[in-house]
Amino acid sequence: MSDRQSEDVVRFQGRFAALKAEVGKVLVGQDDMLHRLLLGLLAGGHVLLEGVPGLAKTLVIRTLAQALDGNFSRIQFTPDMLPGDVIGTQVFNPREGTYSVKKGPVFGNFVLADEINRAPAKVQSALLEAMQEGQVTLGEHTFKLAEPFLVLATQNPIEQEGTYPLPEAQLDRFMLKVRVGYPSRDDEVKVLDRMAGTGAEPTVDKVMGCDEILAARDVVRHVFVDDKVKRYAVDLVAATRDPKAAGVPNLANLIDNGASVRGSIALIKVAKAAAVLGGRSYVSPHDVKSIAVDVLRHRVLPSYEAEAQGKTSDHLIAQVLENVPVP
Repeated sequence: MSDRQSEDVVRFQGRFAALKAEVGKVLVGQDDMLHRLLLGLLAGGHVLLEGVPGLAKTLVIRTLAQALDGNFSRIQFTPDMLPGDVIGTQVFNPREGTYSVKKGPVFGNFVLADEINRAPAKVQSALLEAMQEGQVTLGEHTFKLAEPFLVLATQNPIEQEGTYPLPEAQLDRFMLKVRVGYPSRDDEVKVLDRMAGTGAEPTVDKVMGCDEILAARDVVRHVFVDDKVKRYAVDLVAATRDPKAAGVPNLANLIDNGASVRGSIALIKVAKAAAVLGGRSYVSPHDVKSIAVDVLRHRVLPSYEAEAQGKTSDHLIAQVLENVPVP
């Protein structure tokens, strides 16, 4: 990279650190969740947060959107929704005999898809074109979505009442799937002081605009990736498809489907974003390894045998990471 590009990396590292600090006025703990959201924002990929209700998933997304100077919209997914409730519909005007387009809440820069797995598959699928192509088709008309466009979704564990599993095609559109756990006891006490104390609840200011986000993404695109690091990312993904060839034969009967090529692309894109947040103009193998679980967990389908052994996709990916040599 040139000196100018290196300076841009350092500058945007500082800008995103300021954004993180601003969101931190409201959010207590959950630094890993916020870091993953910033990676998705910087890499230009949609993010899915999974966890039981009450873990600040919606709060952190709403707060992040408040700190960004863009259009924010929220979609509360419910079992009785229709696709038109998400993308919009055509409305017939009987007096003029014409149709007009009423755009749905997906037309925004930052879209919170809250409890996305409480709606049936046909509604979830209404997001596919928007998430992949950055456009929405209503009747004969196709509308480009504004840039940046980012879907930040939350879902409850599928074991809970009233949830539908997301279709594999829908899951694959998310660059990252982040599992959200309970905060530590000390952090939970801080939450009580902040949210249930005598003072007013904290608020955030807007610290970054859409143009700056797009400029930061352009810097990310030019981050250097050595061929050895690219091959390492491909080797990780290939190991989920053919564990025997990758030297992990014990996983052969535990994985039904491995990650697609989209998984390899996402690994490199997110690793580039991680490098920028780390203030570096190049990607290290550690960048790839550190985000591999979040990028691959929803792209690796455990077999019935794996489920019988109590092994999740996280366990399988962890074994892949242990066995694939790091350059």
